[in-house]
Amino acid sequence: MRLLEKLSESVNGALAWAAGLALIAMMLFTVGDMALRALGRPVAGSYEIIGWLSAAAMALALGYTQVHRGHVAIDLLTTRLKDRTRAAIELVTSLLALLLFAAVAWQLARYGRVLQETGSLSETLKAIVYPWVYVVAAGAAGLALALLVEFVKSVARLRSAARQGRPAVPDSTQR
Repeated sequence: MRLLEKLSESVNGALAWAAGLALIAMMLFTVGDMALRALGRPVAGSYEIIGWLSAAAMALALGYTQVHRGHVAIDLLTTRLKDRTRAAIELVTSLLALLLFAAVAWQLARYGRVLQETGSLSETLKAIVYPWVYVVAAGAAGLALALLVEFVKSVARLRSAARQGRPAVPDSTQR
C-alpha cells in the first residue's frame, strides 16, 4: 500500500509541476499577446494556444489536488453516520470515481490515437492537436491513480470499521 501511495505522490507531483509550467507559459503568452495587440500585432491562434495550455494545466493538476484533498467535499450527511456506513459510502464513491476517470483516461488516449492517425489539425494554426489530448489523458490517468489509492484506503477503513463493530467473542472457558 505504501508503495502505491508513493507512486501516486511521485507521478502526481511531476504532473503538478508540468501543470505549473503550463500555467506559467499561459500567463507569459497572454501578457505577450496583449502587449503585441497594443502594438497592432496580435498573435494568430492565441485562443487555440491559450486553450491548449489551460486544458493541460487543469488536467495535469487533478491528481495532485486529489492526493492533497484539495477538492470541495460536502460531508454534511456522512459525518452523522456510523463509521462502518461512512466507510462503505466512501468505498462505493471512490470505486465509482476510479472507474469513471480510468475510463476517461482510456477514451482520451484512444481519441488522441485517432487524431494522430487521421492527421487532424487545429482550425487556425493548422497545428497537430493529438499531443494535447494525450496530455489531458495523462492528467486523467494521474487522477485515476490517486483514486486507486483512495479506493484501497477505503477498503482498509471498511475492514477496520467492520472489525470494530463486531461483538466480542465470548470466552468458551467461562460459563
